Amino acid sequence: MSRGILLLVALIAALLIPLLLGGNQTWARLQGFPLNWLLIMFGMILACWLVNTQRLRLLLGDQRDRVSPVKSLGVVMAAEFAYCATPGGSGGPLTIMALLARNGVRPARGSAVFAMDQLSDLLFFLCALVGILIYALFQHLSERMEWLLMVSAMSLFGGLLSCAVIARYHRWLIRLSGRLLVRLNVKGTTRLRWARKLLHFLAAFTDTLKLPFNTLITVFALTCVHWLLRYSVLYLALRGLGADLQWAWSFLIQMLSLTAGQFSLLPGGAGAAELTSAALLAPMVGKSTAAAAILIWRTVTYYFYLVVGGPVFLLMLGRPLLKKLMRVKQV
Repeated sequence: MSRGILLLVALIAALLIPLLLGGNQTWARLQGFPLNWLLIMFGMILACWLVNTQRLRLLLGDQRDRVSPVKSLGVVMAAEFAYCATPGGSGGPLTIMALLARNGVRPARGSAVFAMDQLSDLLFFLCALVGILIYALFQHLSERMEWLLMVSAMSLFGGLLSCAVIARYHRWLIRLSGRLLVRLNVKGTTRLRWARKLLHFLAAFTDTLKLPFNTLITVFALTCVHWLLRYSVLYLALRGLGADLQWAWSFLIQMLSLTAGQFSLLPGGAGAAELTSAALLAPMVGKSTAAAAILIWRTVTYYFYLVVGGPVFLLMLGRPLLKKLMRVKQV
């Protein structure tokens, strides 16, 4: 119940921020937006789901036969809903592992698939940022743009460095965490169970890394297609509203806004993402245009995920859980 109230409050805040920013002109700007452009954007999100489905199946390797293509699509849609409906997107990986486990994929393998998926995303954003930096060298940038690029570069390189440190010193980190658990008076059986799960995850992740090189390249190519489609929504929204903002800057604004939303620990970053994007976008295109663009962007990439993914989530996770509870009551 508390999570439902938190999600409702976040949704209300997410709607109020752009409406207050644009004032009375926001609705007029929205009415003038081409309907066919909006349908194209929804089609792009559907294409993203199909791309991610194929990416999931490739990462499953020899386990992909356990999950049919239709169920794989359901896993992707349910996970996207969980990302949007839980604080900091914490429900996404849990949903993926739970649904894969229901189809016979071990939790360690499911978590390894998720970790490899996230690593592929991080590599894409790093490459995209490098491309934007090279592009920026030939442009006359304002102080605001220079600040955005610097913050983005620091955050991405910091994330990549953290991954490299964990990979290089994972054994030392495991021993350190074990000593910490001892000081926290965690039971020996519990420590052993967690250590076993961690070792299973490392083995499964190593197996995922050993997938054929062509498969890994294809996964990364699909990752690029997914994020290029998804991060073009704000650019198309601005173009449909008559604003002239380069794609690179719309990409950068989305990346920073969604990162701020993740750190806010609100469901789907609702409220924080709108506030950050409004602060970055309004000085470039005007308040009313920024407000209308943010509403269109979040409708396509956030509310649509909740509305369409919610029933899929309930069908795949909610109904089996309900049946299990009913069996317990009957006993």
